[in-house]
Amino acid sequence: MTIEINLNELGRVQYLTEVLPEIPTNTILYKKLTGLGATYGEITAKRNSIIIEPNVPVIIGKCNDPKHKDDNLFGVYEGVYTDDIVKYLEKSKNKYYKILTTPESFQKVKDAFEELEMSVHCSCFLLFDECHKLVKDADYRSDITLPIDDFFKFDKKALVSATPIELNDPRFKEQNFQTIEIQPTFDYKKEIWLHHTNNTLQAFKNVLSKLNNEEAAPLPICVFINSTDIIYSLMKQLDLLEESAVFCAPKSVDKLKKNRFCNVYEQWNKDKMKRYNFFTSRFFNAVDMELEEQPHVIMLTDVYFAEHTMIDPYTDAIQIVGRFRNGVSSITYISNTKKGLPQRSKEEIKGYLICSKEIYRTMKNFYDCATDRASRDAYRAALESLPFNRMLDRNGNKNWFAIDNYMDEELMKNYFHDEDSLYKAYDNCDSFIVYHAGHYCPLGDSERLKRENKSQSIKDKRKEIVRQLEMLGDCVTEMELEYKRDLIAADSFIVEAYDMVGKEVIEQLKYSKKKITEAMIQKQYSEKATGTEVIRLIKNSFTVGQKYTRKYTKEEIKRIYALLNIHPPKAITSKTISDFFMVSECKVRGERCYLLIEEIL
Repeated sequence: MTIEINLNELGRVQYLTEVLPEIPTNTILYKKLTGLGATYGEITAKRNSIIIEPNVPVIIGKCNDPKHKDDNLFGVYEGVYTDDIVKYLEKSKNKYYKILTTPESFQKVKDAFEELEMSVHCSCFLLFDECHKLVKDADYRSDITLPIDDFFKFDKKALVSATPIELNDPRFKEQNFQTIEIQPTFDYKKEIWLHHTNNTLQAFKNVLSKLNNEEAAPLPICVFINSTDIIYSLMKQLDLLEESAVFCAPKSVDKLKKNRFCNVYEQWNKDKMKRYNFFTSRFFNAVDMELEEQPHVIMLTDVYFAEHTMIDPYTDAIQIVGRFRNGVSSITYISNTKKGLPQRSKEEIKGYLICSKEIYRTMKNFYDCATDRASRDAYRAALESLPFNRMLDRNGNKNWFAIDNYMDEELMKNYFHDEDSLYKAYDNCDSFIVYHAGHYCPLGDSERLKRENKSQSIKDKRKEIVRQLEMLGDCVTEMELEYKRDLIAADSFIVEAYDMVGKEVIEQLKYSKKKITEAMIQKQYSEKATGTEVIRLIKNSFTVGQKYTRKYTKEEIKRIYALLNIHPPKAITSKTISDFFMVSECKVRGERCYLLIEEIL
């Protein structure tokens, strides 16, 4: 079923209630545009309502909105208890119940009705707002689907989203759910600049520079990135800490405060905003941000840092832009892509799920038929390791939303495999007019990931840095110099060695720090002697706190003088080491040695 929506005489979009006075039961409402007032319509509808919202900021925003001051709203989330809901219900006898709750807190609402011996399923209309989140968040937030079994028990119920995702739970068909699509009769597409890049930091810096240079009176810049680690890194590297505010989940607030960053909040308020405002996924959906200005919106994905930073063109991007009720000045999306991401068709993913289910069912039969405890324990361990486990709920039943989530996530990976796939995804999205912009650098996010890989040995990291220095070549532009500064920050020794003796010498010496240091000192000595070369080489060969045999000590000091072709002022003996270190004589397995206590020179 399709219902058209128009622009009114003032050029504003009609409210949903003007074309659909009341949401019918057993409906999935595909409203296509954000901000049509679906939640507003349910809040003002002449019936008892429970509205499930995906996140706490949405609920707090609605409850604090002056236009709802007479609507008897009550928000339920962490910190609000069943007794509080009971008191609300008792004092609302002559008013319509208007309860806004998170999915995780729905049970408290249900318990309150039971305590008052009321049937929640019969007495209220249940609206699941932003229902695409049921699928989007099912992988990392399993409790979001807790109210679903109860949802189907309600006499009157509906789901709503501007960006719904196909739902395969068979109960929707069994209960004859209909989809109502709100179809705009006007062009509602918004312009978006899509920057494909191999270096998200540099692309982000360039976009900010362009925005700052174009404006006489700066507008707020709102940046949406689903990673506080990336947010903090951008603010720090671009020196934006003093001019920035971050809005994120409570745990991330604590994390940023430990880094001594104080302008971080778990609730959005326009008075807390600064020039640069960063938002994590907690604020991608449903939160109304009413500003006098029309901000610049930037979205950023770094698939090399984390796949959860992917922004879906068909849901996330539309929802993000829709947060700003008075419009935006510009929309920019910055993203890299990764060839290593799998590309699979819908049919291939379905085939994988069918096969996974069959493997699980076979192993479950073995478990059920096991005749002794040892066998059952073995089969249970095997069952728990199978991929299909993530498709089950806590009772061991098939979780259709987890299955839909897997399908959605795997299909989304296709968009971020390469540049053409990303462009195609946004070009096919009905909500945007896409302008393409490429931004490519000698070194990118892939190279950064390789040199920051914590599982690599120091030698392997230095090999990677030398490879990147070769790629960089002669640093001429400011961009290239900035990349080199990043490499210096990562490992100043190997960069200095590369500049002084070059790749060939470093490889000949097999990345040995001691031998490379010797080569560097020799090079300096041959170009310009400073008189300290012998001291530096001896300190390179000997370490305080270590024990060395007299024989090794004498031979190593002689080797160092020969290396520089210097004749020592007096004959070299093992005791020559005492000219450079405070030593103590000792024995190791009967052999006379020196313990180096402290440097003298």
